[in-house]
Amino acid sequence: MPASSSPFLRRAMLYVPASSQRMLTKSLGLTVDTVIYDLEDSVNAEVKAEARDALYQHLRRLPAKPPHVSEIAVRVNNARSPFIEKDLKLAASSFVVDTVIVPKVSNIGDLREVSHILKNLENKHFKDAREKPLRVMAMIESARAIMNLSSIVRGPRLNGLIFAAEDFALDLSLTRTPDMSEFLYARSALVTAARVESIPSLIDLACTSYKEKDGLDQLEKECQNGRAMGFNGKQCIHPSQVNMVQRYFTPSEKELEWAVRVNIADEKAAAEKRGAWGLDGRVIDRPVAARAKAIVGRAEKCGLDVDGLREKWKDQEPE
Repeated sequence: MPASSSPFLRRAMLYVPASSQRMLTKSLGLTVDTVIYDLEDSVNAEVKAEARDALYQHLRRLPAKPPHVSEIAVRVNNARSPFIEKDLKLAASSFVVDTVIVPKVSNIGDLREVSHILKNLENKHFKDAREKPLRVMAMIESARAIMNLSSIVRGPRLNGLIFAAEDFALDLSLTRTPDMSEFLYARSALVTAARVESIPSLIDLACTSYKEKDGLDQLEKECQNGRAMGFNGKQCIHPSQVNMVQRYFTPSEKELEWAVRVNIADEKAAAEKRGAWGLDGRVIDRPVAARAKAIVGRAEKCGLDVDGLREKWKDQEPE
């Protein structure tokens, strides 16, 4: 069964090629929600084994996760590749790895195969090394995957979906444009299908621009667009993208203040057995109140001062 919650924020998920010792070392000093050590697209086929061994040595030297990294994930090769069993064995062997990212998922069978391998590894070989089973996130990269989303979201261990724009564009012969309109249907379908099964993490496409003002402007535009569509995180390909991405996928001060006011007033309205009520001239009904509650919950996970705002607005009344 898929998971309906996650202990990880996953606002920014940063790829680190396992084939680069320099980048593996640099990753230990990063401040980011999730580091994804990559064994797939950023590693050439002829050096897959060397990259896997380098990552194994890197992980075994870690006494714990780096202090400013919440989650460590490993992007393995796809479920039908000849590398999958060795990749999963590496991930399962390390107590600091939380999550496996499975690329090119096209149907629920891919997730079942990965879960089956992981179960055998965890039970037979690494039972003492792991306190909890590895979580799984699926990368959606093809037309077939979009058509099979209704079953993919019921996959075992599934804890999140990631939209992979470049492979999707390749599969459909699309030309990627700055406004991303060519991905609108696929991204909407992903968010909608995930919500049906309460999949907690919905991670948007990576911005391929990261240099100078034009790159940051495009990243900002993509963050705004992704959040508006219902994504709650974004893939990053360069450390310079992380701060902006995590800021945009954190509730803003204005947004949080509104949500706290709604929460406080809604509690008072409920005590008075009122249904819809008003705030600042706008109607607040059940869906709006639920959205405000979700914003406050996410803000608490992000470490924002929710208690201070509750004290500030403790006298808020429903109109």
